[in-house]
Amino acid sequence: MFDTEFLIKTFIKLWAAVPATLLITVVSLLFGSILGFLIALARLHKIKVLNQICAVYVSFIRGTPVVLQILVVYSLLPSALNAWFKSIGSSIDVFSLNPIIYAYFVFSLSTAAGLSEVFRSALLTINRGQLEAGYTCGLTYWQTFRRIIIPQALTAALPNLCTATVNLIKNTSLAFMMTVKDITAVAKIEASFGYNYIESYLDIFVIYIIICTVVQKLFKLWEKSASRYKTEKNGTSGLIKASVSEEKEYA
Repeated sequence: MFDTEFLIKTFIKLWAAVPATLLITVVSLLFGSILGFLIALARLHKIKVLNQICAVYVSFIRGTPVVLQILVVYSLLPSALNAWFKSIGSSIDVFSLNPIIYAYFVFSLSTAAGLSEVFRSALLTINRGQLEAGYTCGLTYWQTFRRIIIPQALTAALPNLCTATVNLIKNTSLAFMMTVKDITAVAKIEASFGYNYIESYLDIFVIYIIICTVVQKLFKLWEKSASRYKTEKNGTSGLIKASVSEEKEYA
């Protein structure tokens, strides 16, 4: 029989687990963005060996389910590391680590692979002539990249970045497999006492819809703000002039 009282009580209780889910999302997105951007640059500049390694990594991560990545990292990796530490006489106990660290590791690597393609495609939309224009105005490679190329590429990448973030939030529901007490884990624990799984799953469903909707709304506001900034700068020339002016002020 459907238990409405349990549904409401569990819905309220599950919000206490939302910070854990958001923390995994934020940390994974941060490290994943940094690694993904570096991978995108390595592939764009076709750096020898590194380009091939990055291509294999991206292909492997994007071609395997997140569940399999979790099983490999959380089951096989700790056992292998523990055996290695024992063989060298180390007293480090890998199994005593907080399971959320494994969640950070798995989701960061998974996110990096997806975002590397997002950043790479966004950077490819920028005309290479803008880099040369930055050199002409006296900017260095990194100044041009930081102040001209990245702002435009980021604006182009925002829709795909939003999709990647929402997918990451949904994927964090698998963190319970690593004994992390996220929304799904708490819901399953609450449901196990009276077998109220239908009510718990409905609560999870609604909470994830709320979180993902809020995130999408925030990205929409970011897109509007970025588009307005781009319009105010009046294209590439405006960005370059503003960048040169600001760099002179810093100097």
